[in-house]
Amino acid sequence: MNRFEQVKEMYARLGTDAEKALATLKNIPISMHCWQGDDVIGFDNAESLSGGIQTTGNYPGKARDFEELTADMEFAFRFIAGKKRINLHASYAVTDGKAERDRLEPKHFEKWLEFAKKNNVGIDMNPTFFSHPLAENGTLSAADENVRAFWVRHAKAVRKISAYIGERQGSPCLCNVWIPDGMKDVPADRIAPRARLKKSLDEIYAVKYDKKYIVDSVESKVFGIGLESYTVGSFEFYMNYAAKNGICCLLDNGHYHPTEMVSDKISSMLLFNDKLALHVTRPVRWDSDHVVLFEDELKEIAKEIVFAGAEDRVLIGLDYFDASINRIAAWVVGMNNMRKALLYALLLPAEKMKKLQAEGNGTELMVLGEECKTMPFGDVWDEFLRREGVEKDWLPEVKRYEKDVLSKRN
Repeated sequence: MNRFEQVKEMYARLGTDAEKALATLKNIPISMHCWQGDDVIGFDNAESLSGGIQTTGNYPGKARDFEELTADMEFAFRFIAGKKRINLHASYAVTDGKAERDRLEPKHFEKWLEFAKKNNVGIDMNPTFFSHPLAENGTLSAADENVRAFWVRHAKAVRKISAYIGERQGSPCLCNVWIPDGMKDVPADRIAPRARLKKSLDEIYAVKYDKKYIVDSVESKVFGIGLESYTVGSFEFYMNYAAKNGICCLLDNGHYHPTEMVSDKISSMLLFNDKLALHVTRPVRWDSDHVVLFEDELKEIAKEIVFAGAEDRVLIGLDYFDASINRIAAWVVGMNNMRKALLYALLLPAEKMKKLQAEGNGTELMVLGEECKTMPFGDVWDEFLRREGVEKDWLPEVKRYEKDVLSKRN
């Protein structure tokens, strides 16, 4: 009997079907964010970031165009197990500098569709409301009507593109709206900007698309650099707007106060929404977007999804960017850790644990939970990698790619 067969028997005694866990895990899509590969710069001539976004570090090898970015993503895919999607910002449109953001069209994402088809991945989209001259004093909540109208047109354009992508790829494209609007100091008027944001969203979502092709979502944030005192798009604003208008909420676990846990929000959101979207990151004291590690909150997020039986209702994407380390390694570690957390949750004896809680048997529940922590989970993960044809010892290959390819970029 090989090692995995032995481990499978151990999990069976615990009350878990390891084969079923592996079969489920394989088909949960995770959306890989393109912006890790170039430090969120994009292709539309932005020279620096704005909107409360920062990347730190100057590690060599940043992608500079579509060809380099997609080559890096394709290389990373070799070491990432399971079903994948890619998450794009509108600023990654391939336009040759000929289209402003409010004039983007589906044709500007044809190369991305070709890339996705070649690699058997789906595409998700985000309008880009930052790193632009017209984003300095608000976007969808801007007091300047011309500025506000520009960003409404941008969002409408990206929703049209998203629906087109969804129809072409045969699965819904998540189109997520996040804006950096807010104030550095205490505002005199909190309600007027939020009223303008509501007006903008009403205009954007007045255009209807088939839900077979697009899932609309809105994403909140608690604060950002230069926006420490007030953000227009707060969680309460978007949660209420989404509930009233049938829009999906997207929760980024870096966008809350340090003592707030997104894992605790998932069950409540699922009770009142058909779908829930996530941007998974690793906040260190604030929304600092560190590479996702296999830590307690990540495992708890995955457990909430799995224990609710919501693997097909929660749309999982990653959102972090680290310019201080090899960017491809950052993709591989984060993507595999998200899936690893899902496997950890799938291997827990969920029904037994729920029954113990319902019976008020806290002692046995605690003992069982602690026993699970020392189960040979790593052997099941290794078996998953083997079945997926993914090399466990991938870092030497990434280092060779860095030497042969990345180091030659100026």
